[in-house]
Amino acid sequence: MTIRAWAPGRVNLIGEHTDYSGGLVLPMAIQLGTEIRGERLDGRVRLSSANEPGAVDFALPVADPAAVQPEWGRYVAGVAASLPTTAGFEGTVSSTVPAGAGLSSSAALEVATALALGASNDHSPLRIAQLAQGAEHLATGMPCGIMDQLASACGVDGHALRIDCETLQVTPIVVPEDARIVVIHSGQQRRLVGSAYADRRAQCETAAALVGPLRSATLDDVSHIADDVIRRRAHHVVSENARVDRFATAFGAGDLDDAGQLMIESHRSLRDDFEVSTERLDTLVSHLIATDGVYGARLTGAGFGGCVVALCRPDVDPIPKALDGWIVVASQGAHLR
Repeated sequence: MTIRAWAPGRVNLIGEHTDYSGGLVLPMAIQLGTEIRGERLDGRVRLSSANEPGAVDFALPVADPAAVQPEWGRYVAGVAASLPTTAGFEGTVSSTVPAGAGLSSSAALEVATALALGASNDHSPLRIAQLAQGAEHLATGMPCGIMDQLASACGVDGHALRIDCETLQVTPIVVPEDARIVVIHSGQQRRLVGSAYADRRAQCETAAALVGPLRSATLDDVSHIADDVIRRRAHHVVSENARVDRFATAFGAGDLDDAGQLMIESHRSLRDDFEVSTERLDTLVSHLIATDGVYGARLTGAGFGGCVVALCRPDVDPIPKALDGWIVVASQGAHLR
């Protein structure tokens, strides 16, 4: 049996570092994605990559996904272990989602693997996203939330997704026809495994132990946290959840000025309260928001490098041509694949 599975990356318009505390996010699938092609192979997965060195070769069921080599194969093995299945495949994987850009290349690989292993026959898109999230936990130990996998598995053409990470309710929101969304790589690679990502999640959990779940906490609740760092982390999460709902309302109504201002506020909160921005990301965002026709911009993804996303008029080209290392990786209007 010939198999072909494709899953998109995503860009998050607003709602960063909120998913793992049951908060609100607003991503959208992009036209860049990961594809697996191959033939059914019972009892084994053999996969080579057009983008990464080495080849994956492991028996099913998988005993220890974290032990699989090369490293990128652990995401594949994690999915196989999460299903589980003994119906494997032999083939190749290729991706147009740049790794280390904050556009969910790992989630696209996980969802594509789940589809290649036949998950769509027995599981809903929501369940596939949950399996893919569990696979990442198994494979890397990264305590990621579910936003990336849900955005990849549940993406709707021409829409962003308001995702409630507590209830897992996904609400499509039409992208206004007069909006252009541009994703620009800062030229600064980032790697979450071994980064401060896990520290930030632990700090949010500490805050929740003090004031209750951050999803239902208020800014007044947060103001009583004595530790300055924990207080600022919680302040970001609580204020960011509110920004997601305001953005969803403005974006859905076509109020791009208000939506853009909320993106700017989100970036400042990520920079000052959550401390996941970098000098290069800040410089790029500053350039963009000073450009005529750009409503707003912010870092996208977990931070520490990667990409920024800008909300623009359709006729605007906000690319900083005079600065080296910055390239557009996705630029679309309302109709994203």
